[in-house]
Amino acid sequence: MNNLPHYQLYIAGQWQAGATGQVMHSVNPADGQPWASFDCAAPEDVDRAVAAAKSALEGPEWRDMTQTARGKLLYRLADLIAQNAEHLGRIETTDSGKLASETMAQTGYVADYYRYYAGLADKIEGAVLPIDKPDMHVYTQRMPIGVVAGIVPWNAQMFLAATKLAPALAAGCTVVLKASEIAPAPMIEFARLIDQVGFPPGVVSVITGDAENCAVPLTRHKDVDRIAFTGGPETAKHVIRNSAENFAVTTLELGGKSPILVFDDAEIDAAANGLIAGNFGASGQSCVAGTRGLVHRPVMDRLIAAITEKSSQLIVGDPHDPATHLGPLCTVAQVERIEDTLRKATDQGAKIIFGGARADQASPHYFQPTLVACNSPQVETLKTEMFGPVMSLLPFDTEEEAIALANDSDFGLGSGIFTTNLARAHRVSRRIRSGITWVNTYRAISPIAPFGGFNQSGYGREAGKEAILDYTRVKTTWINTSEAPMANPFVMR
Repeated sequence: MNNLPHYQLYIAGQWQAGATGQVMHSVNPADGQPWASFDCAAPEDVDRAVAAAKSALEGPEWRDMTQTARGKLLYRLADLIAQNAEHLGRIETTDSGKLASETMAQTGYVADYYRYYAGLADKIEGAVLPIDKPDMHVYTQRMPIGVVAGIVPWNAQMFLAATKLAPALAAGCTVVLKASEIAPAPMIEFARLIDQVGFPPGVVSVITGDAENCAVPLTRHKDVDRIAFTGGPETAKHVIRNSAENFAVTTLELGGKSPILVFDDAEIDAAANGLIAGNFGASGQSCVAGTRGLVHRPVMDRLIAAITEKSSQLIVGDPHDPATHLGPLCTVAQVERIEDTLRKATDQGAKIIFGGARADQASPHYFQPTLVACNSPQVETLKTEMFGPVMSLLPFDTEEEAIALANDSDFGLGSGIFTTNLARAHRVSRRIRSGITWVNTYRAISPIAPFGGFNQSGYGREAGKEAILDYTRVKTTWINTSEAPMANPFVMR
């Protein structure tokens, strides 16, 4: 244990141990063994990070930097990410169990998020107002909102950090990035790149730690002006309560039980591929996982046959092996949650078509890709977000029924539609209450496209050009252009 790699906190441009000496270990899901240790932030460390961010926000080096110069720093960061994508991806795979082929590709693509916002940095504009008062020149400016607390979970963390950090820095904010205490190594490795770019000290700090000593003090800190959170709905409720202490503007990107609707005119192979991508991609550890497959009854048997045949070719194994399709789940708790949910589902009359058990691997973190045929929308696998490779299918008979089933959820992040009828695609998409709808595809992302949900999937949007404005506040300036002195305010005219 003493020979494990050890990660410190990155605060104000310095690598530091935690104030209390608390150390946690990260487990490699592929073998179930600790592979690294890391310092955990205490409330004192959170105070230091936020104080450094506030000082940098108000300091001339960052405050007076032109928007174009900020953009150039982001371009430099993007280049470093692209150059180090393989290294960062392999660290993430070791730490979380996600496939190396996915983590490396995703990290490389994340560089485009920083390039996108680098290009927008000097496109943040104000306006001159056609004011209804004579001799008044009035204009608006968009000012940085202030100190940002960015909180990301362990899954897709390079992507989820980019959707917060890139627009925040482009807008001129400073950021304290809190990595999950589960698998935080990629974020801390990422801090090494931030350190190389040349941001003034305190503009970005990267910390990790448990909820009580790190997340709570950060989200309720009096000097935090904005919170950008990705995680689960229950944790989000605590974040909202904490933000009452500082009135921080808050955006929440939460979980989902996304529906994928397959109509009888769909290309069955394409629909099967979409469902497999939406459920078994990333081993199901995705907030947009399409875990509620709603299938037009006439094509249910054909679709099950296609999914079964394609899934039989999936390889479960070492996430570093390029031949592997599904790696381990990040935590054993996820596996146990899946097992419990499947037990409840079969008790309700659902039928497991394939899978349904732990995979025969060296670590208890592995679970087989699983297909469940459901007899009711109340089946537990259609209700519970399991964060694992479990696909549930439920038949429908009419378009209206499909829409009603799709909207019968507390969540509303993603959705998918497979149909060759263009009118139906537009019609159904408009009525599904979700922040994202994919038609004849699934899990596509882009820095240009807003990302976020409805209902308990959260509020606010990440990515897209509007997201950068969420890291600004409008300031209005009035200038009296008259040569006459200001009139007596108590004489009304």
